[in-house]
Amino acid sequence: MTVAVKQGDARLIGPLSGVRAVEMGQLLAGPFVGARIADFGAEVIKVETPGTGDPMRNWGQRRHRGRSLWWPVLARNKKSVTANLRDERGQDLVRRLCAKADVLIENFKPGTLEKWGLGPEELQRITPRLIVVRVSGFGQTGPYASRPGFASVGEAMGGLRYINGYPDQPPPRCGISLGDTLTGMFAVQGLLMALYWRDALGGGKGQVVDAAISESCFTMMESSLPEYDAFGIVRQPSGTGLAKIAPSNIYPTSDGKWVVVAANLDPLFRRLSAAMGKPEWADDPRFKTHEARGEHQEELDGMIADWTKTKTAEELDTLLNEHGVVCGPIYTIADIAKDPQFLDRGMVRRFDDELLGDIAIPGIAPRLTETESDIAWLGPPEPGYHNEEIYGGLLGLNDGELSDLRDEGII
Repeated sequence: MTVAVKQGDARLIGPLSGVRAVEMGQLLAGPFVGARIADFGAEVIKVETPGTGDPMRNWGQRRHRGRSLWWPVLARNKKSVTANLRDERGQDLVRRLCAKADVLIENFKPGTLEKWGLGPEELQRITPRLIVVRVSGFGQTGPYASRPGFASVGEAMGGLRYINGYPDQPPPRCGISLGDTLTGMFAVQGLLMALYWRDALGGGKGQVVDAAISESCFTMMESSLPEYDAFGIVRQPSGTGLAKIAPSNIYPTSDGKWVVVAANLDPLFRRLSAAMGKPEWADDPRFKTHEARGEHQEELDGMIADWTKTKTAEELDTLLNEHGVVCGPIYTIADIAKDPQFLDRGMVRRFDDELLGDIAIPGIAPRLTETESDIAWLGPPEPGYHNEEIYGGLLGLNDGELSDLRDEGII
């Protein structure tokens, strides 16, 4: 089967070139979906509130040249238009954009789009091929659908928060909005599956992708549910390692750092024992098998820690890699920024931006062998930066119409 590839903005390259998405919503979960497909060539038109724009424009711990450094990571390769979604004329602009789009991405509270007359049923009557990606705390249906939901709540109710941390301490959160970005990845999977089905199997018919933060977190819970159902086991937090999995933990070094060592498979433990100068440990009844090491986990971890504390993190990493043991130092962002592996694979990119100057930004992942992707710009500098290009060029509004909409606060 030969699929015709549409031509999009020539500056946007990648396997999704020619795919056009309208992104609505704000903060992180929905915009993270748009960010992932924009990295790979999709034309993402972000709809922002006139004047103020997405709050992410001002989020982050530091400002550089008066601007947020979170925004260019989340909004790169996107175009910004403004529309007052509480006004019928703003709603009509979105309908007209969706009529020329493949995908609509939104992360409003369920029912909000319908309240504005922009629900999937109405939009797909106009554009049957439209795929609507909806990200919310608990999904579009069910008794919790109407509840507001942030990543922290989804992580909590999806089970991730409970198993994090130490048994005798309150469950901590991860230092990032993991639930939002995790759900964004699930939503992107759904978006790509819906695109494939529409164009290859579904006769051009769009559908709704319903991604919930709580469900995305729950999906990562491995065998917790069948363990509970069959044996009544409630998996508990296990600190820096996993219960009965040894050795697989973090171990201290002489220079005050920590290194992950994962040698819980028998061949790996034999290599670790040799690297430590203790080859006899591999045949010690306490440590000879996976099950035995699990039963003597605390004792074994202590013995390994006593050894790792005699070496620096760099010495330990070098020695264990020479012996084929799975290991790695725990990196700060400063370590990542200078690491040769990240640098070689282009994951630490430098970009000379008109407003931010020369700045380091994350590269694009994953890499594909047959299609190249790139970063064309670091996000629209202000809300509505592309109003004329999109509303004028794509929708055909003339200067007078644009001026009226601007004067009346619609865009």
